[in-house]
Amino acid sequence: MAYDARPDPTQAVAEPGSATPPRRMAYLGPEGTFTQEALSTQEDYVAADVVALGSLVDVLDAVQQGTVDLGFVPIENAIEGTVRDTIDSLVFDNDLLIQREVVLDIHLHLMARPGTPLEEIGRVASIPVATAQCRRFLVEQMPGTATIATASTAEAARLLGVADPSMTAVPTAAIAPRVAAELYGLDILVEDVEDHPDNQTRFVAVARSGVPAPTGHDRTSIACFQSADHPGSLYGILGQFAARNINLTKLESRPTKKALGQYCFIVDLEGHIADEVVADCLRDLHAELADVKFLGSYPAAGATGAAIRQEATEAWRRADAWMERLRSQVEGRSRP
Repeated sequence: MAYDARPDPTQAVAEPGSATPPRRMAYLGPEGTFTQEALSTQEDYVAADVVALGSLVDVLDAVQQGTVDLGFVPIENAIEGTVRDTIDSLVFDNDLLIQREVVLDIHLHLMARPGTPLEEIGRVASIPVATAQCRRFLVEQMPGTATIATASTAEAARLLGVADPSMTAVPTAAIAPRVAAELYGLDILVEDVEDHPDNQTRFVAVARSGVPAPTGHDRTSIACFQSADHPGSLYGILGQFAARNINLTKLESRPTKKALGQYCFIVDLEGHIADEVVADCLRDLHAELADVKFLGSYPAAGATGAAIRQEATEAWRRADAWMERLRSQVEGRSRP
């Protein structure tokens, strides 16, 4: 496995007084979204010039157009799966590279303007992805309640807090993070309304260019486009990974938006493009398929990620020392 022990350049933070201007980062706003909460866990968040934008597409388009250096968006939820707007934009609309991933525990709360009784709520507002994560609660505890789609969870809370006319015609509640209730002066009527207590969302940072150095615990994302749909075509793609013992962490199909029945495959796999086995696999796929779109190689998230990376670093150093001892015995080889 090719390995570079250099620090991940995406984690660099400008030093006080540095001549390098802070990077400009965009996230799905307004203030109080889970996206902002996940972004705030990153070391370069404090030093960055951060801007909130109104939709996922706005964030990704801003990166593509060069208005910002990094975009931070949700890409997958443990309950609802892929965030469609994000993956479709990355695969079909923009040429961006994933720089890192962040996993955040998600707890959703039902909130309303102060003094609003739960039994009077006639509508619930939130981003559709969040509403879907609370489907069982809404059906069982609030049957017949209408839902309103907003651009984000925090936007639903903000509109409710400022008494936007779209929220006042009928007593309305929002499904949003706890911090949104605090920011926009709302009361939490019911806590933890998500259908599953282990709910998590994976977020990614994207940029126009650059692949972070391998860390020993990485993930690579690609999109595979078939030349033609025929029996065994998916098997042929999967066989390339199986033959090299490359583990897939995600596989899904998405319509190519060209014709009914035409699909591409979105694949997340363990490893980095700098790893010879991964590079060899992607080379063969690119030669055989109509196209392979590289979406990025980046450090994998997870509670054990730091320990795995440390173990990989130490193993690489031991292997490097071992190889140097062997090579030093080659006759005629000059020693450093």
